[in-house]
Amino acid sequence: MDDDRTALGRRGLVIAAPEAPIEVLRHVEFAGASGRPLRLDVHRPANASAPVPVVWIASGYRDEGFASAVGCAFKEMQWTRSWAHLFAAAGMAAIAATNEDPAADLRAGLEAVSRRGEELGVDPGRAGIFATSGHAPTALSALMRDFPINVSSAAFAYGYTLDLAGSDAVARASASFRFANPCAGRSLEELRADVPLLLVRAGRDEMPGLNASLDAFAAGALATNLPLTLLNHPEAPHAFDLFHDDARSRSIIREIVRFLAETLGAEAGG
Repeated sequence: MDDDRTALGRRGLVIAAPEAPIEVLRHVEFAGASGRPLRLDVHRPANASAPVPVVWIASGYRDEGFASAVGCAFKEMQWTRSWAHLFAAAGMAAIAATNEDPAADLRAGLEAVSRRGEELGVDPGRAGIFATSGHAPTALSALMRDFPINVSSAAFAYGYTLDLAGSDAVARASASFRFANPCAGRSLEELRADVPLLLVRAGRDEMPGLNASLDAFAAGALATNLPLTLLNHPEAPHAFDLFHDDARSRSIIREIVRFLAETLGAEAGG
């Protein structure tokens, strides 16, 4: 019988992906950070003549806890599949994976993609990362200077970021909502200065401390001249791509796809 969790797991975006021939490699096994097997799905344009750029859709929650809260694994959510289809329709591959430790297994997954790009039909030299909400701190860890895998571009929507200037809003939200916070104690100065980053802000976001931390992050990033693009949807609530079907929401979803396609050099830029 359906419940609220199952309904959330099945909910798709407010915008449908354009019709395009997409193929999905499901449950590709790779070694997680612990050495135990994990699985990833690769959504990519069908019959691509050359390896395509790849976007990793990051999860900030351990799969075991996420499935208990939402009713399915992160990579099986209709939300995840809908975003993956949008990226694939724009000439990119999109990957979502299972995990035991979000940050460590993000690194393990990106390392596997770097080694196995030809097998997966992707170009690991053109890898981007996408995240929202409590998933964003895990994705942000991949933009730090000491992260061993090269990420070429990133887009975060209504996401928690860093605690700056003595704030503990991200840390408190992480403790409350149980998402990983691998950037705790890190600073803007530790971020790579050569990764184009799109931040999307939901003006009516109700999540505690989210916009305050996002605004401080954006102001600091601009002050240090990081390659940041900021989009604001003044009327949008949290998760507007699921719950707020208006022209601005649809436009921003398209802009996220366009930004990643352009910065990663996808042939079909959406």
